[in-house]
Amino acid sequence: MSVAALDEYCGSIFWNASYLNREDPDLPVCVEQTILVWIPLGFLWLCAPWHLVSLCRKTVNTKHLSKLYLCKQLVVSLLFLTAIAALAVTLGEDFGPSKDPPSTVKNAGVYYANPVLYAVTWILLLLCQEGVRRRKGAVDSATLFVFWFLLVLCDVFPFQTLLREALKLGEISDVPRFCLFYISFGLELIALILSAVADIPSEAKERVKNNPEAGATFLSRITFNWFNSMVLKGYKRPLVQEDMWDLNEIDSTSYINQCFQHVMQSELGAARKADEKKKKKKKEKDNDYPNSWLITTIYKTFRGILLESAFFKLLQDLLAFASPQLLKLMISFTQDKSRYTWEGYLYAVLLLVVAVLQSLFLQQYFQRCFVLGMKVRTAIMASVYKKALVVSNEARKESTVGETVNLMSADAQRFNDVTNFIHLLWSCPLQITLSIVFLWLELGPSVLAGLAVMVLMVPINGFLATKARNIQVKNMKFKDKRLKIMNEILNGIKILKLYAWEPSFQTQVEDIRGQELKVMRKFAYLTSVSTFIFSCAPALVSLATFAVFVGVSSDNVLTAEKAFTSISLFNILRFPLAMLPMLIAAMVQTTVSRKRLEKFLGGEDLDSDIVRHDPSFSTVSLDIKPGRLVAVVGAVGSGKSSLMSALLGEMHSTKGFINIQGSLAFVPQQAWIQNATVRDNILFGSPHKERRFQEVIQACALAPDLKLLPGGDLTEIGEKGINLSGGQKQRVSLARAAYSQADIYLLDDPLSAVDSHVGKHLFEKVIGPNGILKNKTRILVTHGVSFLPYVDEIVVLVDGVVSEVGSYSSLRASKGAFSEFLDTYAKEQSNQADLQSGNYLFPQCIMDGRCTKYCTFTVGDICICDYKLYKLQNPARHLTPYSKTTNPMVGQHVTSIFLSSIQVKFSVYLQYLRAMGWGYTVMVFVVYFIQNIAFIGQNLWLSDWTNDAVDYYNMTYPNWKRDTRVGVFGALGVAQGLFVFLGTLLMANASVNASRILHSRLLDNILRVPMVFFDTTPIGRVVNRFAKDIFTVDEAIPQSFRSWLLCLLGVLGTLFVICLATPFFTIIIIPLALVYYFVQRFYVATSRQLRRLDSVSRSPIYSHFSETVSGLSVIRAYGHQDRFLKHNEITIDGNLKSVYPWIVSNRWLAIRLEFLGNLVVFFAALFAVISRDSLDSGLVGLSISYALNVTQTLNWLVRMTSELETNIVAVERVSEYSELENEAKWVTETRPTEKWPEEGRLQFDNYKVRYRPGLELVLHGVTCNISSTEKIGIVGRTGAGKSSLTNCLFRIIEAAEGRILIDDIDISTIGLHDLRNRLTIIPQDPVLFSGSLRMNLDPFDRFSDEDIWRVLELSHLKDYVAGLQEGLQHEVAEGGENLSVGQRQLLCLARALLRKSRILILDEATAAVDLETDDLIQNTIRKEFSHCTVLTIAHRLHSIMDSSRVMVLDAGKIVEFDSPSNLLEKQGHFYAMAKDAGITREDVTAL
Repeated sequence: MSVAALDEYCGSIFWNASYLNREDPDLPVCVEQTILVWIPLGFLWLCAPWHLVSLCRKTVNTKHLSKLYLCKQLVVSLLFLTAIAALAVTLGEDFGPSKDPPSTVKNAGVYYANPVLYAVTWILLLLCQEGVRRRKGAVDSATLFVFWFLLVLCDVFPFQTLLREALKLGEISDVPRFCLFYISFGLELIALILSAVADIPSEAKERVKNNPEAGATFLSRITFNWFNSMVLKGYKRPLVQEDMWDLNEIDSTSYINQCFQHVMQSELGAARKADEKKKKKKKEKDNDYPNSWLITTIYKTFRGILLESAFFKLLQDLLAFASPQLLKLMISFTQDKSRYTWEGYLYAVLLLVVAVLQSLFLQQYFQRCFVLGMKVRTAIMASVYKKALVVSNEARKESTVGETVNLMSADAQRFNDVTNFIHLLWSCPLQITLSIVFLWLELGPSVLAGLAVMVLMVPINGFLATKARNIQVKNMKFKDKRLKIMNEILNGIKILKLYAWEPSFQTQVEDIRGQELKVMRKFAYLTSVSTFIFSCAPALVSLATFAVFVGVSSDNVLTAEKAFTSISLFNILRFPLAMLPMLIAAMVQTTVSRKRLEKFLGGEDLDSDIVRHDPSFSTVSLDIKPGRLVAVVGAVGSGKSSLMSALLGEMHSTKGFINIQGSLAFVPQQAWIQNATVRDNILFGSPHKERRFQEVIQACALAPDLKLLPGGDLTEIGEKGINLSGGQKQRVSLARAAYSQADIYLLDDPLSAVDSHVGKHLFEKVIGPNGILKNKTRILVTHGVSFLPYVDEIVVLVDGVVSEVGSYSSLRASKGAFSEFLDTYAKEQSNQADLQSGNYLFPQCIMDGRCTKYCTFTVGDICICDYKLYKLQNPARHLTPYSKTTNPMVGQHVTSIFLSSIQVKFSVYLQYLRAMGWGYTVMVFVVYFIQNIAFIGQNLWLSDWTNDAVDYYNMTYPNWKRDTRVGVFGALGVAQGLFVFLGTLLMANASVNASRILHSRLLDNILRVPMVFFDTTPIGRVVNRFAKDIFTVDEAIPQSFRSWLLCLLGVLGTLFVICLATPFFTIIIIPLALVYYFVQRFYVATSRQLRRLDSVSRSPIYSHFSETVSGLSVIRAYGHQDRFLKHNEITIDGNLKSVYPWIVSNRWLAIRLEFLGNLVVFFAALFAVISRDSLDSGLVGLSISYALNVTQTLNWLVRMTSELETNIVAVERVSEYSELENEAKWVTETRPTEKWPEEGRLQFDNYKVRYRPGLELVLHGVTCNISSTEKIGIVGRTGAGKSSLTNCLFRIIEAAEGRILIDDIDISTIGLHDLRNRLTIIPQDPVLFSGSLRMNLDPFDRFSDEDIWRVLELSHLKDYVAGLQEGLQHEVAEGGENLSVGQRQLLCLARALLRKSRILILDEATAAVDLETDDLIQNTIRKEFSHCTVLTIAHRLHSIMDSSRVMVLDAGKIVEFDSPSNLLEKQGHFYAMAKDAGITREDVTAL
């Protein structure tokens, strides 16, 4: 449409430049009537179809008509009336009866067209609002809000035109139209306000209460205002899991997983087909899993959100380049004093608008990306879990439980991190290209110089990065080594204390720590070099560019426009150049994860047709009739457990199959216990029926155990059943099976882990002919010969083949394999009843079944007639030592630890600075400050330089001037880099200093803490201080401290420069700072707790997963896969509930800070316009280009503050453990003589002791005299105080009253090490440390090799050690795992022989040692320690029958103390105990 046609259409001039060329510009009326009307209406017409679609749907969602909806429709109807009225006015003017002679001039076309356009639009709008009402879950409409906003905005122009005209003329020329316009404008304003209010239907009220996002309007969604309530709550008090809101349907695990699985099935299928084709071509197998399908699956599943975020990113990138152009216009405006002021205001407003739009788009983009990352992680976690439930045993063997858990934690997290920034792959090149284009337009080819410098930086950075990575790897090695030793120290702390070996181990740890710090210092120096390069880069780049630009020809003069536009473009360019290499490195790491995930998710599934459920069968190798009790026996490794696995369908079958009818229940050999209450473990998903439950508990002998547990059957059992003993676990596992009421019971040796009398009880009450399972089919694998006579049938396995089947008596008679089995076992069982469990340690790995040896029995069909199939769980292969002190209420107290201190005390910061050293701290501050001054100086110099363009206008530019300008500019740039370098170096030294001090304090103190502390604190918590917290102190704190300092100084510098340029700006700083402070405080409080909740809720996902993996066979046998899948979804959702708010909290903060930054830009520009007469253009450019940079820095400052606060907690936690109360001094002033104790006399004098203040006494006044070289046996029932007595001798626990004298010296007066070095103990469980054999015997290198060989000979280890390659230097594995238990016990004996002290305490090993070793030890002790006083704490009475006297303890008192023969005659406590053990007086005389 040509301008002339428009002129005719409007009846006035469309465009004339004179409208703008004056102090008070205005738009021509014609533009207001055409363009400004078409923009909003066009927008609405484009968006209308989307709203109208929901009107066409068949299912009419008749939501109630809310008051708000009716108001909206009423306003639009009124607007419709105004449009009709406007049309009527026009028609009336043209065709109505007029008093004056009818005018020949008719109204222009626009007066007909516009009212009609409006009328049609309002009708359309009525329909659109109805469409919105019918849309499910919609509370308002973004498009309609934008429409109203555009409409009001466009109507502002005619609004002021009409007013100005009326005021100028002093009267209103066209009254009806004037009135109609203002009426409709008022209505539009009302409609705009109404469209910004949420219309929440009553049925959704509850949902909105649990998830405010569902009821958030468009405005609230783009500014994240709906999140305010969470931030407020988090600021007032610590958040807990209950405060978390419900997830949106589309963010929930089950929804994401459904979509993902759906796409994955088809993608995986396609990949498998392609894989097979490739294999046919190539013939050889290069990889046996389908690959490269995971990325496409992720893409297809989350395509929508990906494209949305890409769109926002594109908009944001393009807008980023608008700011420098506006800056350029702004500078040229300040230079040209003849231009009208309104232009300046226009540019200032435009800068604000562009910045605000950029912020909105950027935050939407980030929100989408982070949610995408979260969803990808969720999808991967859910898929891995689902796969783990169906994975076949071969595929499972390829990776350990730890590796599978890693897939879920580390690899899923990696994908999460990469997806957050995936769009940078195309966005970075785009930004780089655009920057170069714009820079070329400014400066021409001299840009290439700057670009060359930037490109050169990349390989240098790459080189530094690889160097740094190598150093990191080294560092991790030392860390692992240090933690391994720490772990051992903490696990064996009691031994260290008893032997007084702490100093030796302390030096070991300190040595490793020293090496670690050396590497760390190296790393820090490297970082400082790369920081130097990175901070020099912008200065060097601008130097190179500007120097080349001025140097190329004398015509090139650097103007303010050119300089500052270029600088802001270079600032844009820095980000993509820094990000690309990082992104590529991250992608490479993700490829590794991708391969691992594809291998696992594409692996073979369990073959479900091995076990059939088919009632008719004839040929059988093994046929078990319903309702029978069948025992399966055989030697170790004859395939009993494999038979069980085969019945469960867990094995790989070569041929043949199994037919089972009925549901299964399975009790594995190693009980699998869930981290839940005892009741949940037994019910295992079945409904709770009290009578049946009690019956099962009685039968399984659990009643007495439940009485002891603090919460009865509702006691929370820790991970892997840590707070139950082995026997209790096995009984719970059996109770689970008994409760499940299945038809067939597979019992894999459930009686081995329990004591013999309990075993008898379980057999009678549960398994046997009169037990509660008496009418069910039971297959029992057993080694207990005593039960065999009572079973219906016995199956004997030899080498994986069924060799005999029959009843007990018939097999006995046949003299086959069975009677041999009986003979061997009967012998052993009479020998050592308590070693029965030793025979069960055969490996589980024979489950493989591909080895032909074990496969033969799967040929036949095990046919169990007459029934239907059910569910199962697999042996946990991790046995955790049972500890009395573990808090059984594990579930309740875990979370409370995390949410400890919320506001970090200022003293903690001071403590860290003190550790760094005050000198260092002050120097770092000063150096960074000078660097900042250099930076500002450089830019001020630049702004002065640009003024030369004005001074030397139309003159030749002198060369000396040019050279000084370039020279000073460059010098300041390099100085800046050098100061950063210096600061970083100082910082590095200071932080290494701090790390060293904090760690050695912690270590020093932990080794001096009394034993009570270790009994009451889980070791994991202490290790965590040495692992995670020290790591934070080493690496995270210095990093975040430095960034924080640089950010802070950067922000202050920016504000300083703006105030320097436009002094008015100081007025604005105070309110901005206040707003900033509050936003930041609110955010930090909430964000930190959301982080904590995230980590608290993350660990249950992994522990539930590893639990599932270890209990797979049980879950499958009971058929409970779906229940576990459901539980996994709930657990992941619980984590997402705190991850999602955390993502939103970051956006909430960012958008608020960006608005603040945008205001800074706006005010800087505004004041530049106001005071433009007094300003030179250089300063304006400087202040605005600084302001443009401030948004990012503000954002970073809050992030850094928050991160620093989160990290500094580590210092607090470390210092908390460095200030624990210590035990007595290791060495005191009063030191005993070198040879003490010479005689070895012991006197207890009314000795009383308690474990901790406030607890009962353990020993109630023990008094006795033990003379030199006596051999004393100490006996008593469990808990009588036997081991407390030894603990007192070593002062592991201190006296409450009374004293102990050794050779007339009171032991409480001398130092602990003096005391402990002169006594010797052979502890109950032999603890060894990793290191050489020699180190284990003599950690301080006090003895010669001859001495050591001599004691090895005496302890019968000489031949063994001499046979080893390294001899004494032989490496002992962690916990001594590469030696047998007997050898470990003998090593402990060698330790004792080496110390040659006059008093020996022997805490007798229970069942750990076989009889032979026991004899060796006893003989050696009798011979070698004949000149010593020996106290033996006995568990087996045989070993102390030759003592000179026996002390009988009961409840902490000595009840009898005399020679064994006298005590037997007395017929008191000792006699009763001897009788129990089957010792008579004849035995004593024989000895």
